[in-house]
Amino acid sequence: MFARLIYYGVTQLHRPEPDVWLMPIGELLDQWEIHKQFTGMAKSKREVSIDEIIPMGI
Repeated sequence: MFARLIYYGVTQLHRPEPDVWLMPIGELLDQWEIHKQFTGMAKSKREVSIDEIIPMGI
């Protein structure tokens, strides 16, 4: 599985291999999920607007 993450980091995310090896696993997985959503391979779990996060009047 880790070899696949290295492949994704180098080929799909266009990162140099040493950077992928030194990247925290959570950051690599987050960037891979963002890439999948950007390319249409995955849908976001939930879409939230700014009005739901910051109430009116602040």
